[in-house]
Amino acid sequence: MKSSLAPGIRLITNFSRDSWYRGFILVLTFLFYTAYHLSRKPISIVKSQLHRNCSNVIQPKDINITNNVTWCDWPPFDQDNYQTLFGVLDNCFLVAYAIGMFFSGIFGERLPLRYYLSIGMLMSGLFTTLFGLGFYWNIHSLGYYAFVQVMNGLMQTTGWPAVVACVGNWFGKGKRGFIMGVWNSHTSVGNILGSLIAGVFVSTAWGLSFIVPGIIIACTGVLCFFFLVEKPEDVNCSSPQHHSGQERNQEGGEKAPLLQDSSIVDPSINGAISTEPDVIVEEHSEAISFLGALCIPGVVEFSLCLLFAKLVSYTFLYWLPLYISNVAHFEAKEAGDMSTLFDVGGILGGILAGLVSDYTGGRATTCCVMLIVAAPMLFLYNYIGQRSLGTTIGMLLLCGALVNGPYALITTAVSADLGTHESLKGNARALSTVTAIIDGTGSIGAALGPLLAGVISPSGWNNVFYMLISADVLACLFLSRLVYKEVQRWCGRGPRARGFNEF
Repeated sequence: MKSSLAPGIRLITNFSRDSWYRGFILVLTFLFYTAYHLSRKPISIVKSQLHRNCSNVIQPKDINITNNVTWCDWPPFDQDNYQTLFGVLDNCFLVAYAIGMFFSGIFGERLPLRYYLSIGMLMSGLFTTLFGLGFYWNIHSLGYYAFVQVMNGLMQTTGWPAVVACVGNWFGKGKRGFIMGVWNSHTSVGNILGSLIAGVFVSTAWGLSFIVPGIIIACTGVLCFFFLVEKPEDVNCSSPQHHSGQERNQEGGEKAPLLQDSSIVDPSINGAISTEPDVIVEEHSEAISFLGALCIPGVVEFSLCLLFAKLVSYTFLYWLPLYISNVAHFEAKEAGDMSTLFDVGGILGGILAGLVSDYTGGRATTCCVMLIVAAPMLFLYNYIGQRSLGTTIGMLLLCGALVNGPYALITTAVSADLGTHESLKGNARALSTVTAIIDGTGSIGAALGPLLAGVISPSGWNNVFYMLISADVLACLFLSRLVYKEVQRWCGRGPRARGFNEF
């Protein structure tokens, strides 16, 4: 009888109930963080509209123009120090984000993730919209836009620790690098969509470049409230095994769920979870302290590496459209569209980093190699990247992959590995704090990068790229101890292990 089933129904029944829930959570959290990044991107697209080359703009007859150089600019960004003012706006967001991130993980461990994410997205949507309303309310106060950026930065910190903790609750370590490499493409997808949406309105009514993304993230907050499931146990699904052990298959049990580690714990007949030594699940463990999380082997090294890796990534995020506009002389919309290629490369780089690190078991080495190769590629992009359209496209894709690959791996698979480290003895509630420490430290770099770019760029874009190359080299140096230990392991000092259990 089963052979008479329609092919689509056979496909559906091949996957277990656990598989469908895990796939659903993966898609849902992907949408959530896509919306977070989508709402961050408009500021980088709108910059080139707030301060333009007015000599190339047709002057309307019904406007009394007193300054031919700045008549089309949006005050207060019509001044000569406009790049510094843009840097102030960037850092209002990023410094608030960096500071808030260290507290966000602590709150995320102690509050229901569904409520925490929902409120965060609704409030982030509100402040993103308020920035755009400045266009319609004719607001020209730097203080207003700075305040909105600060509040939005704080609200955005609700996202990352919560979504990583949620995914970590549902997935084991076995193929975490690949799964999270694919999943982490939400960062680049959000940047791409944010650029495209902002680009539609930037030349006509730049306020909508913020209002539309603000509405989108608010809607995903409502979606989160109604549909997010925080833990497998909440819907009677089996919990993933976070520490490596021998594969177990219960006789007569169902097939291993899709996108799940091969060593997942199967529920017993009465619904209890296996309590064998290498299957560590604790429902009522206490939240880990900040210092306790810092003591987990590898947390400090990867946090400092991410500081410099994120410095490079966020400098591109906030300044690439303006760089393309200034150097290649593109219009604001064209520069924004071209900058999305960097994020397309970031998607490919994140997936590649996850695959390689899963296969080799070397998260640190994978990051280090990509960062080393990224340094000369950034140098080449600055010098030959604008010679032709084909060269620009190729270099943007390559640089995006090399810059965002390590960043994606550290913020996803590495954070989840460290947050479920064997030294925690199954304390699953540590994941949110560990994620917040790593991403919070990285966010310090994210704040420094755009700030330094704003200060350095008036002296020439070459100096900005030298700063980015130096940051890449420093990121590699902080991983040197972990790379050394991974190489030692490969040279025969015991069997290959996933994660960081021996650091």
